[in-house]
Amino acid sequence: MGAGVVQKTGSNGRRRRGRGRSRPMSEINVTPFVDVMLVLLIIFMVAAPLLTVGVPVELPETAANALPNEQEEPLTVTLTAEGMVMIQTTEVARGELITRLQAIAGERESTRVFLRADGAVPYAEVMQVMGALNRGGFGDIGLVTESGGPTFDAQDG
Repeated sequence: MGAGVVQKTGSNGRRRRGRGRSRPMSEINVTPFVDVMLVLLIIFMVAAPLLTVGVPVELPETAANALPNEQEEPLTVTLTAEGMVMIQTTEVARGELITRLQAIAGERESTRVFLRADGAVPYAEVMQVMGALNRGGFGDIGLVTESGGPTFDAQDG
């Protein structure tokens, strides 16, 4: 598994007797390294989906297409069924929302923000949060929904 020792042979192909000089084997066994890398790869593949924003809400379903991905980590604002407003996973009081958003907007390159609102939240509250997002410096607001909702075409019935 590790480095070994190779003994020199004499000129006639037979091993020399007595104290022969030996030189270290200069080959590296990369099998343990590959095993460790594969285990780490599997761990990261399993853990990556768990790193998404984890505020549980029941998103409404629509027939909209997915938005394209960005280079920067997306900012997510969530409006829960209980009326809590959360930036990423941190709860924010409604009175502090605009000042917090302005501070965040000053640090970010993108003005894109994703708004996740529970389906049970009244439309007026969603619009109030959207207005706060706009006033806080985020003009590109994406509404997050679940796919598979009604398509409103002739096949829906």
